[in-house]
Amino acid sequence: MRLLPIAILSIALAAGAFAADQKNKKDDPNQIGDRDVGKCLNFYSVDKEMAWGKQLADEVARESKIDDDPILSEYVNRVGQNLVRNSDAKVPFTFRVIDGEELNAFALPGGYVFVYTGLIKLASEEDEFAGALAHEIAHVAARHMTCRATEQQIAKTAGIVPSILLGPLGGWAARQAGNAAIPMTFRSFSRHDEAEADYLGVQYMYAAGYDPTGAVSIFEKLEALQKTQPGAVARVLATHPMSSDRIEKTEEEIQRILPARPEYVVTTSEYGDVRERLIARDADRKPKDDRPVLRVRPGDGKADDAQSDERPTLKRHDLNQ
Repeated sequence: MRLLPIAILSIALAAGAFAADQKNKKDDPNQIGDRDVGKCLNFYSVDKEMAWGKQLADEVARESKIDDDPILSEYVNRVGQNLVRNSDAKVPFTFRVIDGEELNAFALPGGYVFVYTGLIKLASEEDEFAGALAHEIAHVAARHMTCRATEQQIAKTAGIVPSILLGPLGGWAARQAGNAAIPMTFRSFSRHDEAEADYLGVQYMYAAGYDPTGAVSIFEKLEALQKTQPGAVARVLATHPMSSDRIEKTEEEIQRILPARPEYVVTTSEYGDVRERLIARDADRKPKDDRPVLRVRPGDGKADDAQSDERPTLKRHDLNQ
């Protein structure tokens, strides 16, 4: 009987050593693919997670305006698959584009990622766009959706949380812009999940050859728009809250864990061509505004205000300074 506490202590020490080993691996981008980043209490097998994700993705596709431009779809899928190959994900991924002005992307269980065309317009460089995709891939790799769904099931069974407050696991809870129906379970992640997705996402960018500060740059754009055009980013910030602390933390993590490289991919001519083609296409769709234009007398100072461009001008951080 005296050996029992020693046995328990040994098990605890072994578990602690395993956790420490996994934490060290999580800090090392060279260990990507050989570390267990999705470890949690999870009622869902990988196969069940993938089947559930397909069911939800099919519903999103029915409720959304999927962009059928083959050039755009192929390009987004190619960038996404390159990031997946340099991630900890254990499932195949499907990337689809939603024709909508929302500045967002979202992931569903089992490797289904949807990207709004509005996000591509916002991301002026490929590494910014890759940063947004890598963040969503990280949510899937870490199995955040099914980990949280498991927690909710436990809470509901225990009577800790009224069922009306929990996102239904088989049905729909709310609808987003672009007619995309997304379960409440996946509309908002915990602060820990968001931080982990930021942390893993910059590693995936780095492993794929991108400048990881592209993630910082897209964060800064969203933060700037939050101040100047809050309505434009209200939905994305409801599910992905942005703050100066979050940006600073990402910058610190890039400096701490990612060895400097002589060259990074910042953008490509192909991304520029695809993005410009998308912008031109959507501009052609807009009806011409034939309303009369109010002329302003010279010298009253109103003309400059009316013609000013309120879009934020942003500069890429040099994290080595």
